Amino acid sequence: MAGFAPKPRKEKKLIAKNRSAHHEYFIDETFECGLELAGTEVRSLRERACQITDSFALIRNGECWLYNVHIHPYSNGSIFNRDPDRRRKLLLHRKQIDYLDGKLRTRGVALVPLELYFNEDGRVKLLLGLGRGKKLYDKREDMAKRDMQREIDRALKQRSR
Repeated sequence: MAGFAPKPRKEKKLIAKNRSAHHEYFIDETFECGLELAGTEVRSLRERACQITDSFALIRNGECWLYNVHIHPYSNGSIFNRDPDRRRKLLLHRKQIDYLDGKLRTRGVALVPLELYFNEDGRVKLLLGLGRGKKLYDKREDMAKRDMQREIDRALKQRSR
C-alpha cells in the first residue's frame, strides 16, 4: 500500500464576498442555494469577475430571484454574452422558499447575498443570509467593540515581545 496517498479534499473557491452585509444587517440564518446561469457567465465567474455588494433577493410568484448582481461579460464570449445586470433565478427547495416567504412578510427582514463561490463539485453557489437591518447605534456599537478588540490584541502583542 505504499505510494497511495489519499485524494486531497477540494475546498470552496470564493468568487465574491459582500463585506458590507454584516455591517448593515444582523444575519439570523444562512441558506446555500444554486444559481441559474448561462455558460459564458460561469466562465466569467472563473475569472473572478463579479460584484455582489448592492445585491438583494426577492420572492416573486413562488420563485426566488437575485437582483443587482453584476457578472462582467466573458472576455472571449461574443454574441453569447448575456446582460451583466439581469436578474437571476435562485435554486432553492419549495419548503425553503415557503419558509423564507413567511419570514420576509415581517417588517425589517431582507434576503442578503453574503458569498458567491464554487463548491467542491465546481458548481456556483450563493450563501444567502436572512438579515434584520441594523440601526445607526447598532453599527456604532459594533465599531466600538471592534476597536476595543483591536486595542486588546495590540496590548497582548506588545506584552509578548
